[in-house]
Amino acid sequence: MTNAPNPRPTPVGDAADPLDFSGSVVLVTGGSRGIGRGISEAFLGHGADVVICGRNEPDELPSSGGREARFVAADVRDATAVDALISDIEATEGRLDVVVNNAGGAPHVDAAEVSPRFHEAIIALNLTAPLHVAQRANRVMRTQDTGGSIINIASVSGVRPSPGTAAYGAAKAGLIGLTQSLAVEWAPKVRLNAVVAGLIETEQAHLHYGDEEGVAAVAATVPLGRMGTPTDLANACVFLASPLASYVTGSTLTVHGGGERPAFLEEAQVDHEDCS
Repeated sequence: MTNAPNPRPTPVGDAADPLDFSGSVVLVTGGSRGIGRGISEAFLGHGADVVICGRNEPDELPSSGGREARFVAADVRDATAVDALISDIEATEGRLDVVVNNAGGAPHVDAAEVSPRFHEAIIALNLTAPLHVAQRANRVMRTQDTGGSIINIASVSGVRPSPGTAAYGAAKAGLIGLTQSLAVEWAPKVRLNAVVAGLIETEQAHLHYGDEEGVAAVAATVPLGRMGTPTDLANACVFLASPLASYVTGSTLTVHGGGERPAFLEEAQVDHEDCS
C-alpha cells in the first residue's frame, strides 16, 4: 500500500468533462459480446482506448464513433496468459487505467449430478480469473500517478439463492467479498467496486429464459417492467471508473431494476390495494 492519494474528482459543472476517457486505456475481459460488448462500446464512445480479450477473436470487434477495440487472445483462467495479456497492454498502450472483469457465466445444471471438475471450472472462471487479472493490473496501476479502477461484474445470483447455477452463485458471492477486501488492501491508488447485475437481456437470453414470450414473462416480474440491457450495466461501469466516483471504493452497485417481486405476494390471500 502506498500513501499517495487517489486523484481528486473533477468538480461537477467544471469545464472539463468527468466522463471523458480520452487518453485512458480500458481492459474489458470477455468484451466481444453481450454485456462485455456493451461495456466496451460505452468506453469507446467516451473516448477510451479499449482492449478486449477472450479465447477466440470475434468476427466483429466492438466499435463506436468510428473507433474500434483491440483484441488480445487470452484465457483469463490461466495466470500465465493473464500475465502475457497485461504485459502486452503495457508494451503497446503504455498504461492501464481501468479493468472491467466481465468474463464469466455458467450453464444451468443440477449441482447434485455434475462432476467436481465442472464446479472447479465455474469457480475458476467467475472468481479465480478476476483475481488473477486484478492482481496483475494492480502492479501496473499502482505505479501510475493517477492510479486505476477495477470493476468486477457480479450477479444477483451471488446475493440470493441460485438454484441451477449453485457454483456460479457461490463464485459471484466470493467476487463481491474479494472486491471489498482488495479495495482495502490496494487503497488509495487503486479503487475496486462490484456491479451486481440483475436480469439482463442479451443475444443469449433465450438460453436462460426461452422464446420471446418467456423473456417477456420474466421481464414482467421486474419492478421497473423490463429486463436490463448491456447499456444499463455499461453506464454503471463508466460512472464507477470516472472521477465522479473517486471516493467510491469497496462498494457494490446493484443494477437490477428493483429486483424480483417476492413470490409470496402472488399467493397471499390479501387484497393489497385495500391495505394502502
